[in-house]
Amino acid sequence: MDESSAHDDETGDLLSTLEVIEAQPLATRAEAYDALHDTLARRLEATPGAPA
Repeated sequence: MDESSAHDDETGDLLSTLEVIEAQPLATRAEAYDALHDTLARRLEATPGAPA
């Protein structure tokens, strides 16, 4: 899979996740966004070449 396809898959996964979160009640939605933030922050920190 080339870099463009991998990026498209990640974008699609993120959009799917956001759609699922948006369908939830407000209190649950807040917790889900918090968990998503933590997940994305960990992935960003683990990315090779990421600024320290």
